[in-house]
Amino acid sequence: MKYIAEKEEFSRRLKEFAGGLSTYIAKNDEWTVRGFIDIFKNIHTISSDTKIISKVLELHLFPHFLSFAEEIGYDIELAACQNWYPDLTFISKVNPQLKFAVDLKTTYRDEKYPDFCNGFTLGSHGEYFVDRNSTKNIQYPYSAYSGHFCLGIIYSRASLDQREETQIYPISELDSIPPVIKNFLFFAEEKWKIASDKSGSGNTANIGSIQNIDDILHGNGVFAKAGENLFDEYWANFGKIDIFVNGKSKKITSFGEYLQYRGLSEKLNNPRASKRKAT
Repeated sequence: MKYIAEKEEFSRRLKEFAGGLSTYIAKNDEWTVRGFIDIFKNIHTISSDTKIISKVLELHLFPHFLSFAEEIGYDIELAACQNWYPDLTFISKVNPQLKFAVDLKTTYRDEKYPDFCNGFTLGSHGEYFVDRNSTKNIQYPYSAYSGHFCLGIIYSRASLDQREETQIYPISELDSIPPVIKNFLFFAEEKWKIASDKSGSGNTANIGSIQNIDDILHGNGVFAKAGENLFDEYWANFGKIDIFVNGKSKKITSFGEYLQYRGLSEKLNNPRASKRKAT
C-alpha cells in the first residue's frame, strides 16, 4: 500500500483532532447551537431531523477542519457535487499525490440500548468502489486516495417533547432554550475497520456501519481481523455471487457466507465485532 507511514501519521493526527472537537461545540456537554436567528432577533429552534442536525454540525465544525488541515500541512477540497464521495479531500501541500478521504458522519444513541447507536453509511459500494479508476460520483478516483476515513459524531437526542416541533423565542430568552442534542462522542477511524457486512440504507448501494459504540471506538468492525483487502472484495461483490443453500440459489449477503465461499472461514472475525442489540 502506498504512503503507509503518511497514512499512519494522518490517522493519528485525525484521531487526536476528533478527540478535542466537543470543546468547540458543547458547553456542559450540551450543544451550544439553539436555533437560527432572523433579522428581527427571533430564534427559531432546530428540530431533531437528522439531516438538519448533520448539516448544522458540519457548518459549526468546518472552520476547525480548515485550521486542522493547515496545521498538519494539507489543503481541504470539498466534494464538487452534493452526495459525491467524500465530504472532504485532504491534499498534502508538499506532495499533491498524497490524498485522504474523510467523510463526516453523525448518528444518535439508541434510547432503549444506550451502548448502541443508530448506525450510519460509509459510502457507496457501487461503480467508483468497484472500478477504482472511475470518476462517477467521487471527487477523485478511489485509487487516488491513500486512506479512507470516517470522522463521526455520536450524540444523545433530547426528550421527545423538546424535539418534535420548532418554536420561536426572542433573543432575550436564548439561555432558556433547551438543546436538541447533547452528550457528544467524537471518533475517527478508517471506514473498513468500522464497517458491517450489511447495506446501510434501504435499496441504495451504501455500506453500513456496525452499531455497538465500543466496537466503533476500537475499530472492531466485521472486517477488523480479516483486513482491508477482504473488505474490498466482499463489498465489490455484495449481492452478486450466488450460492446454493438447501438446494436453493441465494445471493451472498453476509461476510460469513463469503468466507465460506472463498474457503477462508478461519478469517472470520472475533465475536465482539458481531454484537447486536437485544431483541
